[in-house]
Amino acid sequence: MEFQVTKKADHSVIKVLSSKLDTNNAPDLKSELVVLGNENVKNIILDVSECQYIDSSGLSSILVANRLCEDAIGTFILCGLQPDVEHLIRLSMLHTVLLITKSVDEAEALLVKKGEL
Repeated sequence: MEFQVTKKADHSVIKVLSSKLDTNNAPDLKSELVVLGNENVKNIILDVSECQYIDSSGLSSILVANRLCEDAIGTFILCGLQPDVEHLIRLSMLHTVLLITKSVDEAEALLVKKGEL
């Protein structure tokens, strides 16, 4: 499996363990996201710190995660962007749509703050 899923009390963290999120593994990520959605997980943190490359299939899976969290009235946070991946996210204007943090710790702190509101 190219993903590590850590379930916590109020969110799940998915870490992509591959250097690429592309047509080879993006469908598996989408499947994992649907499973989490069916388990009523509302808040998802996607850690792509190991990814050096993401293609359109990978971007699509990120958008699926964002939509699932929005539909569940939750929060999706993308974290750990490497320079090439960050460039692609900015080029595709997804940085205007997605919550992005530097690390999982920062993302978890953001969820805590949101929960206190």
